Amino acid sequence: MRTSEGNTGVLDRNAPANSELAPPGATPTLDELPRRVADFETLGEALDYAAKGRRGLNFHDARGTLVRAYPYSELREDALEAAQRLIALGVNPGDRVALVAETGPEFAACFFGSVYAGAWPVPLPLPTSFGGRDAYVDQLSVQLKSSDPVLFLYPEELSDFCADAGTQMGVASRGWESLAEVERAAAALPTAQPDDIAYLQYSSGSTRFPHGVAVTHRALLSNLRAHGIGLEIEDGDRCISWLPWYHDMGLVGCFLSPMSLQFSVDYLKTEDFARRPLAWLDMITRNPGTTVSYSPTFGYDICSRRMSSQTRAEDRFDLSRWRIAGNGADMIRPDVMQAFVDSFAGAGFQASAFCPSYGLAEATLAVSLMPPGEGIRLELVEENELSGGEPGDDERPRRYRAVVNCGKPVHGMEIEIRGAEGEELPDRGIGKVYVRGTSVMHSYFRDEESTRACLSDDGWLDTGDMGYMSSGYIFIVGRAKDMIIINGRNHWPQDIEWAVEQLPGFKSGDIAAFAITGPSGEETPAVLVHCRVSDPHERGRLRDDIRERVRAITGITPVVELVPPRTLPRTSSGKLSRTKARRLYLSGEIQPYDIAA
Repeated sequence: MRTSEGNTGVLDRNAPANSELAPPGATPTLDELPRRVADFETLGEALDYAAKGRRGLNFHDARGTLVRAYPYSELREDALEAAQRLIALGVNPGDRVALVAETGPEFAACFFGSVYAGAWPVPLPLPTSFGGRDAYVDQLSVQLKSSDPVLFLYPEELSDFCADAGTQMGVASRGWESLAEVERAAAALPTAQPDDIAYLQYSSGSTRFPHGVAVTHRALLSNLRAHGIGLEIEDGDRCISWLPWYHDMGLVGCFLSPMSLQFSVDYLKTEDFARRPLAWLDMITRNPGTTVSYSPTFGYDICSRRMSSQTRAEDRFDLSRWRIAGNGADMIRPDVMQAFVDSFAGAGFQASAFCPSYGLAEATLAVSLMPPGEGIRLELVEENELSGGEPGDDERPRRYRAVVNCGKPVHGMEIEIRGAEGEELPDRGIGKVYVRGTSVMHSYFRDEESTRACLSDDGWLDTGDMGYMSSGYIFIVGRAKDMIIINGRNHWPQDIEWAVEQLPGFKSGDIAAFAITGPSGEETPAVLVHCRVSDPHERGRLRDDIRERVRAITGITPVVELVPPRTLPRTSSGKLSRTKARRLYLSGEIQPYDIAA
């Protein structure tokens, strides 16, 4: 029986799990250390406590083979040494230390070394498959300029990219392996206070006009405690993650949260997941203690699509122990979630394991979580309501969208829905989502204007999202800035994109919808679509089919452009970037196929 792509083995579902409920050689799932639910004053204090136990981080290769077990006790020792070396290099409390966030022990040690030294670690992204070398160096340069670090650390294999960006910005740069060559300072480490800044987090879209979110120790620990309470973490829980550490869901949710809650976690690198997505489910199958794992919608989608009709999920996977199948970071697609259940129910996956959530970096991470066991719950909302009108306010046939319930506010968080005049709306009133709580950000780093624009004096954060409350649960319907307004009517781009995806041959992420200004100054919907058809006549027919789909929704003929596969830009976390797609299209950097009218 196959247990991983390229490897074979025998999986005995009835075999007892080993006493540690962990892969051989990995840190254990169970431990004698009494669990504390992130009730610490600072992040360093959280690691100090976790280091008293035997749990920790575990790094695996592309086939899910354990490469290195890294107990929290060893992480703490390495981090304390790194802190002394950073101080020897002249790093002072409050300085920024930029770090390329590669999933591995080196980043973990340097991140916590910066924290112990009183500096602010700044996780920066790895290269993606989009844009190439120059685009990556430009992205690093912009974020280095924004965060103004005194030191830039990176993996040796990326030295060509990173040293170039560091030189451009005048930042002292070095591979993190060379940090071990620095003689440690003898100075005492500073004592952090709860309201000190712990780190800077750049959101996944922070490439052109970056906002470094400054998060205090107090805010971070409040959010991490909310994770433990909201997910009802148990002694036997263990996590598997492939999420990148430069994104808030990967960094906070799958690195800092397990540590602060003292449970073990197994990692598959993001690039390895991208090449072989089913390796994620293989790892869950082979690791007997795995109960918690998170992914954006596209992760579940690609796994369902990779299952061949000749392979039965029950012959390869055992997902019966997966208690929390978290979902967040982008719009949650009910059709994708159902397809995942259909594909893997035979392998023991329970639909009730799905845990929808809502969050953003400006709130540290989590704003809401679905109570464990409630799964995906939907409400049907009429199109006119979604676009700000009253249901059935014209004679057109009614259309509905299924909106996913994203759960209840986490511990310490409030949510309000406000109308255009700032008034609080009643249940099911769609408006702007505002949140307030103990884990809301301190500020955008060195950007008072942007901070004031979204964070009020009384602590309410304008998230930029649109949604509504219903019986204490939050439902998110879209980003306010993405809304397309045509002839006075509001349209959500995802509704247009999802309609086009129903045509044969398309998948999530193949379509980007946004508004452009037409020749007469009117707003017109534009739709860019990945095209895998080479025949010119077929391309023309496909374009016409897409036009009809969009016209049925918007009532206006759109601009439809067929573009080569992998053309549409994504954020560093893998989400479609409509804003960047629009900019690249209007600047001529996205070149569509030439199709005769």
